[in-house]
Amino acid sequence: MVEVVRSGVRECVHHGSVIVLGPAGEVVRVHGDTRRPIMPRSSNKPVQALGMLRCGLDVPDDADLALVCASHNGEPDHVERATALLAKHGLTPDDLLCPPDYPVHEGSRNALVAAGGTANRVSMNCSGKHAGMLATCVQRGWPTTSYTDPSHPLQVTIRNTLAELAEEPIAHTAVDGCGAPLFSVSLYGLARAFGKLASAEPGSDLRRVADAMRAHPYLVAGTGREDTLLMDAVPGLLCKAGAEGVHAAALPDGRAVALKISDGAQRARMPVIVGALRSLGVATPALEELAEEPVFGGGRRVGSVRLLPAVF
Repeated sequence: MVEVVRSGVRECVHHGSVIVLGPAGEVVRVHGDTRRPIMPRSSNKPVQALGMLRCGLDVPDDADLALVCASHNGEPDHVERATALLAKHGLTPDDLLCPPDYPVHEGSRNALVAAGGTANRVSMNCSGKHAGMLATCVQRGWPTTSYTDPSHPLQVTIRNTLAELAEEPIAHTAVDGCGAPLFSVSLYGLARAFGKLASAEPGSDLRRVADAMRAHPYLVAGTGREDTLLMDAVPGLLCKAGAEGVHAAALPDGRAVALKISDGAQRARMPVIVGALRSLGVATPALEELAEEPVFGGGRRVGSVRLLPAVF
């Protein structure tokens, strides 16, 4: 689907699969195998947040809900908000079961190290989701030390919520990089789920998740990150990237996209998601600027990572 061109020569290609759905969930375009189960990784986070709301999570501030859906940079705003969400429920970062990590954001990571800090759980990019899971457990009176167990009532609800929105059974249950359960569906199912979230009735829990993310794209990702750039570029767009080359997005009318880069290359996601949105008639100057990823040589741009014309 994607080629990498350096100094006018194709250096490599990335294969993958992508599905584009219309507003009623009808298939508009398919490239590759979109019915085979994949591991959506962090693209599942909006559905996980919906599961938390269905369990009774009470987060009055939609900015907090956006952070619960985040794969954040670990910038100060992210860390402070996650810490505050924990504190509201009598918890500390030590209660998180995600692994310690450094911020993704280079400047924030350097500042942490310069101040004598080390890898910690609240800087880990999934700490907002884990803080939301813990808050749900405290509010429901559920155990907080086992919230990542697939048999925990929170995780059972999340599993059922994903199966409902994807309109297919969960194919596999694995362990995500953050330690939480990872439920597997097809790209077709993932796209259906995003279409339902983005086009849900105002006042519903589905719509609240989508609106929180669309209103706070910086909290969903952070400076220079794909999801922040895309939601800023396209009004009303809901999107969430996942590790190993996964991305899903949807427009307010329910049109949706889900993709998986076969070799897991993050750099190949943006050209495909932009191409898919273009195929749906979405066009803004800011989106056009995201169509190609730059390739550098000697500190200057010498090529690009770009979509192959035959895909869309």
